[in-house]
Amino acid sequence: MLVLNSIVLFAQVDKTSDLFKTLKVKDSLLFSVGFNTCDVSQFEKLISNDFEFYHDTSGLTDSKETFVTGVREGLCKMEYRASRKLEDSTLEVFPLKNNGVLYGAIQKGLHRFYAKEEDKEAYFTSIAFFTHVWLLEGDEWKLSRILSYDHQTVDRK
Repeated sequence: MLVLNSIVLFAQVDKTSDLFKTLKVKDSLLFSVGFNTCDVSQFEKLISNDFEFYHDTSGLTDSKETFVTGVREGLCKMEYRASRKLEDSTLEVFPLKNNGVLYGAIQKGLHRFYAKEEDKEAYFTSIAFFTHVWLLEGDEWKLSRILSYDHQTVDRK
């Protein structure tokens, strides 16, 4: 039992580690800059050419090009501005190694989504879990897979 507990205790990297901090910055560029401001160039820079996005309500997006076009032509052209806020306390990072050599990481957490309509205060719309697979491509971290699931819509009364 002690061995199992040790494995569980040390599987996730510490929140002060370079890996955790690096991927938190990547998450911020992806969402705080890319998603929240419709800066599509962030997606083009951060996403791997071998990309897949699994969404529990809108299905599979099986390429970087389709995803970036969807953001540009869909998300960024809605009648309201969507934004995402990470629940910092839920963020976890797990290294992926091959024979002791770091090649990627799994990043997971919970995020909240908001809508901002013209001349109105932003309001909370939904919450969901995410799991990202980041891979080292050369010396750069690229987002290879996204799982976005358990979306819960907020009833606005």
